[in-house]
Amino acid sequence: MRKNASSQKLTGLSRLILFVCSILLIIVLFVPLWQIQLAAPQYPEGLVLRMYPNKIAGDVEIINGLNHYIGMKTLHTEDFVEFTVLPYIIIFFAVFSLAVALLLKTKKWLIALLVSFILFGIVAMADFWKWEYDYGHNLDPNAAIQVPGMAYQPPLIGYKKLLNFGAFSVPDVGGWLFVASGSLMTLALILQISKGRKMKLSSAKTQAPAIAMLIGMFGLSSCETGPQPIRPGIDACSFCKMTIADNRFGAEIITQKGKIFKFDDIHCLLAFRKSDAINSNDIKEMYLTDFNEPHDFVEAPKAFLLKSADLRSPMGGNIACFTEEARLNEAAEKFTGEKIAWEVLLNADQ
Repeated sequence: MRKNASSQKLTGLSRLILFVCSILLIIVLFVPLWQIQLAAPQYPEGLVLRMYPNKIAGDVEIINGLNHYIGMKTLHTEDFVEFTVLPYIIIFFAVFSLAVALLLKTKKWLIALLVSFILFGIVAMADFWKWEYDYGHNLDPNAAIQVPGMAYQPPLIGYKKLLNFGAFSVPDVGGWLFVASGSLMTLALILQISKGRKMKLSSAKTQAPAIAMLIGMFGLSSCETGPQPIRPGIDACSFCKMTIADNRFGAEIITQKGKIFKFDDIHCLLAFRKSDAINSNDIKEMYLTDFNEPHDFVEAPKAFLLKSADLRSPMGGNIACFTEEARLNEAAEKFTGEKIAWEVLLNADQ
């Protein structure tokens, strides 16, 4: 008789992958799961709130002191039941992964593991959003500072402006390990499905598409941040704090953690890079906006730059960026100036 597909035995590679998952989940117990970064003019180095499986850490006291003025609740680890149960849930999934790898060893248990893991992730994010909503909306009516209609709910993931603070919410090391574990479980299931279809390929050929798919999943799940559109009249320059009014001269810095700083002038980007507000080693990418419509972003090292006093950029940098050299040459006929290389600007900034 044909063997039931759900009782299919796991391959050695699938079991090895699940063993790795159990190790990653144990590591999660000791590293922060999530972080919310806060940046404001009065805190150029930023503040950070880190959430471990069993506690809140980071600049908690400073954040509590600031939030007191606008009526937000103070944060204390003991106020959250999640920090009591979460370590046990993580241990459960670590043990479950290990049990499927070493004892249960069938496809149906792998599916049960993956489905329960995904459901837990959905519930956890919903609970996190609910906490953020309560934290940002249930304000003390007697607070010293009150802005009618204003709420202070941090973003679930990504960036949000809260008064003069920029809040950036992203997974921390433990969060990415969770993503890795889920991706690896999915990979193990893909391998089993491939085996169930009796693909007559060599072991290397069978594993290659699955591994490639895993890499693709990591690429998607990592939520890698690219440059964000500059919104004239809304966004403020991270250096001079002026509202960006002309995005022909805009620029952005993206950090290794995906945080984005926007500027109204290349001069401000260079000055910010030189200041104590950011460590040059933390900079991942720098982008400039094309002087011409529709003002697309250009990686700074690939940009063609024209420096001219006739350009009159917002903060006196007077440098325009172009995606093509031909466009730069056209502008040079209108604006008297000189071509300049990005490396020259960086070296002059040292």
